[in-house]
Amino acid sequence: MGNALVDILTVLESDELLHQLKLPKGSMQLIDRDMMNRISGRTKEYSKNMVAGGSASNTLNAVARLGLPAGFVGKIGPDQIGEFYQADARTNGINPLLFTSENESGRCMVMISKDGERTMGTFLGASAELEARDITPALFEGYRIFHIEGYLVQNYDLIRTAINTAKAAGLTVSLDLASFNVVEANIDFLKEIIPDKVDIVFANEEEAKALTGKELQEALHELGNMCSVAVVKIGKDGSLIKHGDDVIRVQGFEANCVDTTGAGDIYAAGFLYGFANDLPLEMSGRIGSYLAARVVEEIGPKIQHERWSDINQWIEQLTHVE
Repeated sequence: MGNALVDILTVLESDELLHQLKLPKGSMQLIDRDMMNRISGRTKEYSKNMVAGGSASNTLNAVARLGLPAGFVGKIGPDQIGEFYQADARTNGINPLLFTSENESGRCMVMISKDGERTMGTFLGASAELEARDITPALFEGYRIFHIEGYLVQNYDLIRTAINTAKAAGLTVSLDLASFNVVEANIDFLKEIIPDKVDIVFANEEEAKALTGKELQEALHELGNMCSVAVVKIGKDGSLIKHGDDVIRVQGFEANCVDTTGAGDIYAAGFLYGFANDLPLEMSGRIGSYLAARVVEEIGPKIQHERWSDINQWIEQLTHVE
C-alpha cells in the first residue's frame, strides 16, 4: 500500500537549482500545485522521463519481476496520469487494487544530481485521499506480506485500519520508513505502531537515526528491539540486519551509480522475496543488495526488462549453491 505516483525524472546540471528552490538535497518534500508548476517551469529545458513510481509501487514492481504475486492498494485520479499508472502496473505484473478520486493524480518531481543523489518534490494529489474506509479484508486475500511505504504514515487512521485488517488476515506487516523528514514529523506515531504491529522495518542510516536519536549500531539495536526484523541500509556498503540477538552484516555490490532513485525500494523487494521464500535473512539481504546495485546503474526506480533474466539467473545460482 502506498502513494500512487508517477515520477517525472530530471537530471540536473548542478545543485544550484535545489538551493534556489529551497529543497534539501536528498530529501522528500511534499509540495503544492504551485510549487510543482514552479519546478516544472525551472526544469523545462531539461530532458525528462516519466515512469510509474511511489516507494511501495517500486518495491512491488521488482517483486513481480522476481515471480511473486503482487497487488498494489492506492488511489488515482480520472486523468492521463492515472491511466498511465494503472496500465504500467498491469504491464509489470501487478494487480492494481486502485480506488479513484475526482481530483488529479499524484506525481513526484525527481531531480537527480550529478552524483546520483535524488531530491523529490511530491504533489500527492489523489494518492493522499486513500482512506481507512477504503480498506476491506478482501484486499488481503491470497497474500502473505503487507508492505507499507512510510510516506503514508501521516494518515494515522488509514495505517491503523490497514495494519489491523492485515494482521487479522494473518499477514506479516512490513514498513519502509521512506525518508528522514517523514520520520521526524511522525516519530511519536511510529514509536506507537512499530512495537505493537510491525514485523519488518526497513530504514536507511538517516532514518534509523531520526527514529532513535542514536548512531548506526545503537540505532540498529534499538530498532531491532522494536520489531522482529530490523534492516538498516547503508548505501554502497550494504546493510545491517537484526533479528533477536543476531546481527548480520551484508556487504554491498559494485555498481556504476548514475541515479539512486528507488535503491532502497528495490532492496526491500529483494529482501521480501527472500523472506517470502523462507530463505535465510543473510541471503535475503544479499538479494536486496544485489538488486539495489543494479537499479542505481539506471535512471529511474526500475530495472529494465531485459536485465531481469540475468538477475533471476544470479538468484537461482545463489540459492542453489547455498
